[in-house]
Amino acid sequence: MKWSLPLLGLLIVPLLFNSVPLEILRLKTFDTFVETPEPSGHFTILNITEEDVQERGGYPFPRQDLAEIQRQLINEGALGVGWVILFPQPDRFGGDEIFSQMLSYVPSVLAMPEFENNIYPETHGTVILGPDVDLPKATGFLENVPILKQSAAQGVVSARVDVDNLVRRLPLLQQTPDGWVAAFGTQVLKSLVGGDTYQIKTNENGIEMIRVKGLPPVSTDSLGRKWISWVDTPQTNLKEMDVAGKFVFIGVTAKGVMPQLATPNGLLEPHKIQAALAESILIDSPSIPDYRLFVELFILCISGLLIAFIISYFGITWGLLLAGMVMSSVAGLGYYFVSLGYLVDVTWSMTCMTLIATQQFYLNFRTQFKLRQQIKKQFEHYLDPAQVKRLQNNPELLKLGGERRRCTFLFTDVRGFTSLSEKLEPEEVTEIMNKALTIQADAVKKYGGMVDKYIGDAMMAIFNAPMDLKKHEHQAILAALEIKTKMKESDLDIDIGIGVNTGDAVIGNMGSDTRFDYTAIGDAVNLAARLESSCKTVGKDLVIGEETIKNYNGTMYQKLDSIHVKGKEKPINIYTIA
Repeated sequence: MKWSLPLLGLLIVPLLFNSVPLEILRLKTFDTFVETPEPSGHFTILNITEEDVQERGGYPFPRQDLAEIQRQLINEGALGVGWVILFPQPDRFGGDEIFSQMLSYVPSVLAMPEFENNIYPETHGTVILGPDVDLPKATGFLENVPILKQSAAQGVVSARVDVDNLVRRLPLLQQTPDGWVAAFGTQVLKSLVGGDTYQIKTNENGIEMIRVKGLPPVSTDSLGRKWISWVDTPQTNLKEMDVAGKFVFIGVTAKGVMPQLATPNGLLEPHKIQAALAESILIDSPSIPDYRLFVELFILCISGLLIAFIISYFGITWGLLLAGMVMSSVAGLGYYFVSLGYLVDVTWSMTCMTLIATQQFYLNFRTQFKLRQQIKKQFEHYLDPAQVKRLQNNPELLKLGGERRRCTFLFTDVRGFTSLSEKLEPEEVTEIMNKALTIQADAVKKYGGMVDKYIGDAMMAIFNAPMDLKKHEHQAILAALEIKTKMKESDLDIDIGIGVNTGDAVIGNMGSDTRFDYTAIGDAVNLAARLESSCKTVGKDLVIGEETIKNYNGTMYQKLDSIHVKGKEKPINIYTIA
């Protein structure tokens, strides 16, 4: 958990500073989430194809031919015509007048590309609702010849691209030093409804909404841009002219005439993009809200911390399941925002959750691996291998600090060790003690106990910890009896004292997080050690406490005289087995 917080802070930085890779990831996500709506039914795209160009002997067409196309469209029932084509020079065949005349019969719009020439068209009336905004201003436009401007409106055709060089968002209106000019798609709708003004709702961040008079307001980003939904608008050609009751967007698809622009929907000509913009205005496609960053930061922080907590608290197996549920919920939340029309990205949150989860899984695995190795190192010499394996699979049994548990404790001590050390060489003493302690340890493990530690020539063993052991009192006594028998049968020629006692104690790992010792602490432990020390006093090699003898299934035991031990006010009843 502690390592997840710095990682989460590091992952927040790209979001705050809107890094290019993150922005690309966000945009690609939106491309996937935004559904393709059905066409509005108000528009048709007319393509001037390669075949049309060849039939007419090349491009551009004479204006008289364009006038004839306009006339045919009117006759076929077109409500209006948008020529996404620039006419900057007079027609050398003198067809401008007839073309201008035909344009005036129905609402018509001509393309006006952006160009750095400081030339600006006549601006339209706008009403600002809110504080004044100062957006990046256009640097100029290429206009059509005056005679055509008299009969048709002009709409801006721009190629604004995002950081991945794809066209996704286009401004509905563009600010100039003199006022505002409309995008081609926006101008088309204005021409159709017969409006004469635009309403721009602003806030402290910029533009909030734009409304064409006669139509509902349209949500935009702070720069007045609209997210384009790539509607599959019906298409026709000069031979079919299926345009009845539709506004027609005209453009050239013949090779090498019009530039194709890269979009999430593939390469498209400008007239298809402007048609999609007009469709998006009518269907009110999703938009990126101003509070997007705050929401994304909130989702990122909450989900990241939740993932880190889940995996830290629930471990790998349950953590993986719950983490998957959290990630699925966040993905569903992102889709829910899109369904409401708000483009709020959760992809980075999903990525961050994956990174944090991976980190936490690695740390948990590393910790558990180290713990398993530590358990093996600590217990493999003192427990049966099957018990060691069970401990490795259930390391929670060995939590730092341990638990209160009723156990039986066995202490042994070699008699005359000091004099033995004085008579023999150190190597000989070591060999003898290793043999003696091996006999003792084998007996303890045989009867389900655990050798807790060796203290010089002494040994401490625990029964009923760390693993549960039925009839641990009885098993401890059996182990003590086998130690007595095996020591007498050996050729070591040394005496031993054994003390056994039962009672509650705190059992577990005592120490630090990185270095600990599995042991027992409590009065019952101390009493077992004192019972072993009393062997000399009572003249026996095995002394057993009263709580232990109560659960001994054998009958051949003898009660000894009560003794006083340090720390006890009353005498202690003790027993032995011959």
